[in-house]
Amino acid sequence: MKAEFIELIATVIQVLRININWMTWNLFLAFIPLALGVWLFRNGRGRSWVWWLGFIVFYAFLPNAPYLLTDVIHLIDDIRTIQSVWMITLVLIPVYLLVIMAGFEAYVISLINLGYYLHRIGKSHWILRAELITHALSAVGIYWGRFLRFNSWDFVTQPDELLTRGVEEILGKQPLVIIAITFVVLSGLHLIMKRVTLGFFRQPHNGMNIASRTINRNTPKAG
Repeated sequence: MKAEFIELIATVIQVLRININWMTWNLFLAFIPLALGVWLFRNGRGRSWVWWLGFIVFYAFLPNAPYLLTDVIHLIDDIRTIQSVWMITLVLIPVYLLVIMAGFEAYVISLINLGYYLHRIGKSHWILRAELITHALSAVGIYWGRFLRFNSWDFVTQPDELLTRGVEEILGKQPLVIIAITFVVLSGLHLIMKRVTLGFFRQPHNGMNIASRTINRNTPKAG
């Protein structure tokens, strides 16, 4: 029994070591648009050619954040390898959830920053449209990355193949269905996570406002 347990632990460690490489790399790619979003939308910079270049790079890398949702396919292979309900439940699934949620949260915060920028320049009515357009573009980007194995930098290294093969592939019935489903999933999850994220960041301020109103009511007026 002890030998079997040690062998199981060794298998889990081996699986995590294999996964740590692509998990770290994919999270790094997911946090690039998050960092760019802060620089572009939160610092009050003018829209110079450098800003527009950063904006293009931001959208080129943004699909990498929700792309982590599709990495759940690796979980299926890992479950078959480990074959222990407890290790799968207590170790494997929490690790995958942490990585996938971190990537998608980067996507959500990136769009929140974009919405903040649009609100700041007086284009609040464009926020929902920008989000829907972003979901659609990200759905296409996820399909390109998962099925055609394109990367964000292929816009520079092989733009011809990306545009010709990429456009040809997504015009088929099956790719369009996959992209449409991905769009719906992104829209639904983003709506939920956006509310959760904004609620989390606004909670301390609400608490301060409630406390302030309570203090004011309980403080006797002078004179």
